[in-house]
Amino acid sequence: MNNKMTIRGDMLPLIKLGLPLVGSSVAGFLIHMTDTMMLGWYDVTALAAVTLATSAWFVVFMLGAGFGFAVVPLVASAHAAGDETRARRVTRMAFWLSILYFALVMPLFWWSGPLFRMIGQEEIISAEAQLYLRIAAFGTAPALLTMVLRSYLSALQYTAVLLLVTLGGVVVNAVLNYTLIFGNLGLPEMGIRGAAVASIIVEGGTMLVLGIYAHAKMPEIHLYQRIWKPDWEAFLQVLRMGIPIGLTSVAEGGLFSASAVMMGWIGEIELAGHGIALQLAALAFMFHVGMSQAATIRAGGAYGRKDELELRRTAWASITIALSFGVLVIITFLSVPDFLVGLFVDVNDPERDAVIAVGATLLVYATLFQFVDAGQIVAVSLLRGVHDTTVPMWLATISYWIIGLPASYVFAFVIGWGASGLWLGLVVGLAMAALTLMTRFWTKGVKIGA
Repeated sequence: MNNKMTIRGDMLPLIKLGLPLVGSSVAGFLIHMTDTMMLGWYDVTALAAVTLATSAWFVVFMLGAGFGFAVVPLVASAHAAGDETRARRVTRMAFWLSILYFALVMPLFWWSGPLFRMIGQEEIISAEAQLYLRIAAFGTAPALLTMVLRSYLSALQYTAVLLLVTLGGVVVNAVLNYTLIFGNLGLPEMGIRGAAVASIIVEGGTMLVLGIYAHAKMPEIHLYQRIWKPDWEAFLQVLRMGIPIGLTSVAEGGLFSASAVMMGWIGEIELAGHGIALQLAALAFMFHVGMSQAATIRAGGAYGRKDELELRRTAWASITIALSFGVLVIITFLSVPDFLVGLFVDVNDPERDAVIAVGATLLVYATLFQFVDAGQIVAVSLLRGVHDTTVPMWLATISYWIIGLPASYVFAFVIGWGASGLWLGLVVGLAMAALTLMTRFWTKGVKIGA
């Protein structure tokens, strides 16, 4: 009875901290899902192109977002230790690194078409994907800076504002997509370009609102004072932690992006169905993203206070919450797969039934990785909380790229299981990541001071 009360007592503060972050993550993802859904209503080719384009954008973004993610454990630990100056210093340098990173990757977006063709994508899809990225690329800088601001506010446990601002972004994005993609309300029909323009507007607006709030809520921290002044010690600390975090995210995100490339080798219908199933699986995953951020914050606080018992209790509470939600997702995906996939395809599209058939089948396979996907993100988030990022980066990279990706290729093309085999390989990679990262945490990360 006491153990049950202890677990419940640990879960409640974690849920209270995490739910606004979950809502913010879901709302943020809904912005991208709206693009996918409305372009699916617009044209299947546009849907396939945006699936390819956003997969590539996401990989590049997540590498740079590592600097923002590094802010969470660094600020949480500094705040727990009463060192507000350190919290300000690392956040400023995360701004610097985000801008420098954007300048480096902009050419990749601009000349993405030839790169897509080099990896075997169809000419028309490559051209449409490049068209989208050339516009959407200009939203990358505000998106990276927003990630830093989100992490800063989250670490200080100002999470409600993140949910409210992101929900506002969902509404604005939906209206902009409705008008710009289809040419409604007297505006010209822009198709895939309209979705890209809408994303830029929403990302820029979100950055401005959060930036103003961060200053207004905590003016005594002077977050932007002398922001142009270099702080090389803090710069290097964020760089050392941010690169492994970014590469870990890229290892996982890159696995799914590579799966989109391989699905493109199979066919346009399969790629469209893959994109829809991936959107639905990723939407469910946003719960784990939000709760894992809460786990990082609480683990970072325990690390700053050198409280190993609190760290262990946070870990068990995080695992329990993640697995419980996984059960709900499995039940949902198995109950109404055709209905969920059908939401993304125009009822009058002649290829609707074929896309739904592929997407619904893949959604069933998505149930296989609910527990392992939850396990790996909980483990890596707890490890970030104790500032352990380099070894987890290698464990994730090996799991996804040395084991998972080859497994997808073998199952899909060598054995001949096609789209289903490709997703089965994803399960293998995620399972290996969950096993190795959990082992790392419980044998090393949980031992504060070891």
